[in-house]
Amino acid sequence: MVFFYFFSIFILFYTLGISEVLAGRNIKLATTTSTENSGLLKRLLPVFENRKDIKVLVIAVGTGQALKIGKDGDADVLLVHDSVAEKEFMQKGFGISRREVMSNDFIIVGPQGDPARIKGGRDAVKAFKKIYSNSIKFVSRGDDSGTHKAEKRLWETASNILPWNVTSTSWYNEVGAGMGQTLNIAIGMGAYTIVDRGTWLAFKNKREHIIMVEDKETLHNPYSVILINPNIHPHTKSEDAKQFYDWVIGEEAQEIISEYRIDGERLFLPNIDIYK
Repeated sequence: MVFFYFFSIFILFYTLGISEVLAGRNIKLATTTSTENSGLLKRLLPVFENRKDIKVLVIAVGTGQALKIGKDGDADVLLVHDSVAEKEFMQKGFGISRREVMSNDFIIVGPQGDPARIKGGRDAVKAFKKIYSNSIKFVSRGDDSGTHKAEKRLWETASNILPWNVTSTSWYNEVGAGMGQTLNIAIGMGAYTIVDRGTWLAFKNKREHIIMVEDKETLHNPYSVILINPNIHPHTKSEDAKQFYDWVIGEEAQEIISEYRIDGERLFLPNIDIYK
């Protein structure tokens, strides 16, 4: 009888807890894999959740997929990194507000042997031309992510023939995977790839791969937060999502972003000037 009493109390409190979650004290954040792979979300989200008493449920995918999730109304807020696609998303009315949160840059990494002879370069387009003209192994995410789209723009500038359109190309490998898996494949193959700096610094399995090319102007990589339009998707938790939106561009979050480092190196540059 005593057991039944306490069990009933447990069920009651458990049900109340579930009801609170279902009532809306959580939001879905669709975001790029780099914010998760870099470890940044583990620093940011607990602070927000404790401050606002709102749980953040993370969907970490490529930016293209994150934007599709937002378009379908399966997320309340986005944190993504493809300015061109983001602007199109906003123009079509799927988002009601968009602000830049932070930035870093993409880098080209490759094996120490450097068969393309691009090490130390500061021109990403020239590096891609060398990889292309010598048919040196390259691994592409091939997943419609922000990183993948940045890579494709480089190929379009560097080459008249786009490697993903050539069926017999053996040196160019699209893997349809996230950044961590893509890096593992590139390292296993002894191939070049492009990666955001934050993910690279946090990545543990570098082996003999090193940074080959840094081109901060061409490879600038801004991240933006987007609030989903509740007029199109009225079921979204727009008020709680707005709290996250305001918080992540505010001073507390920007300071966390500024102070987040690995081995003394900052992974992301915050958008607020006082923390740059």
